[in-house]
Amino acid sequence: MAMKRAGVSAIRALCSSANFARRAHVSGPSTAGSKKIVGVFYKANEYAELNPNFLGCVERGLGIHDWLESQGHQYIVTDDKEGPDCELEKHIPDLHVLITTPFHPAYVTAERIKKAKNLQLLLTAGIGSDHIDLKAAADAGLTVAEVTGSNVVSVAEDELMRILILVRNFLPGYHQVINGDWNVAGIAYRAYDLEGKTVGTVGAGRIGKLLLQRLKPFNCNLLYHDRLKMDPELEKQTGAKFEEDLDVMLQKCDIVVVNTPLTEKTRGMFDKERISKMKKGVLIVNNARGAIMDTQAVADACSSGHIGGYSGDVWFPQPAPKDHPWRYMPNQAMTPHISGTTIDAQLRYAAGTKDMLDRYFKGEEFPLQNYIVREGELAPQYR
Repeated sequence: MAMKRAGVSAIRALCSSANFARRAHVSGPSTAGSKKIVGVFYKANEYAELNPNFLGCVERGLGIHDWLESQGHQYIVTDDKEGPDCELEKHIPDLHVLITTPFHPAYVTAERIKKAKNLQLLLTAGIGSDHIDLKAAADAGLTVAEVTGSNVVSVAEDELMRILILVRNFLPGYHQVINGDWNVAGIAYRAYDLEGKTVGTVGAGRIGKLLLQRLKPFNCNLLYHDRLKMDPELEKQTGAKFEEDLDVMLQKCDIVVVNTPLTEKTRGMFDKERISKMKKGVLIVNNARGAIMDTQAVADACSSGHIGGYSGDVWFPQPAPKDHPWRYMPNQAMTPHISGTTIDAQLRYAAGTKDMLDRYFKGEEFPLQNYIVREGELAPQYR
């Protein structure tokens, strides 16, 4: 019965994707004439000059400034994105294209979309466009696209690193060294091998699949939950087993990795009740989106020991305020949002953004997998 339901879900998803593909092939709005393009990125300050390939910052602006201006377009970059008097707000009424990034998200609200009378295109330099009100964008007839696949390897590698950091209880040892201490027992009492542990990924899209492939050599018991089953050959290759019921899978896991997009269905899905049903001492890695978790429920569970360790690079909101409870909860290995903005990833999403801009100026279609909103329709993973 589970297989039948999975088959029906797969057929529906494929049909939905096919319908989206047909709609996405409709020509977009006219792109003739000079355009005003605004990019919102994080500031690199003194680090900008240390690597010529550091493209994802304000100072380099994806490396497309000269190219855009040589074609007669106006290109403005800023990191100032919050509040009614911010730099971004000044350009909202007359910009045509807004480029944003998940690493320093400019929240594109329905209010901002309403003010943006000339806006045609919203591009995400990277993956994950949940900082945009996608429904409002669809209702306004805007195109939203991202550089699909540009940083999936970067994020999957980072997730594997975080799993090992938590399993081996790495951070207390690091802190001992920088504090001049030496206490092996203070680390070893809760350091384990990854081999033989049950690891489940919530979501098995591009990143989830890459993670499962990278975990295979560690001889773990691999599980995955997703709206679609993986290709049987990939299941066989990784040894990962499909779990139709999320809560049943979570109860089996020593380690849970969150790899699902943020949608209205997944927002707050890891709440107090769901966390309480997971194994005591469970380790959680979340490089997906912070708002998928109930912030206080995670902090409380880390404090009680029900969550044995929590690591990730995503917060809500971003940048995280100084009083964010995840900064101070025990057994955390949190960082700013960095997993998908390696130099290699920046080169890929800068090139992908330039390619889509070039296609936009020429009135050409984008690669289908890049569309998040087109002709009033959301991509299947965001419905």
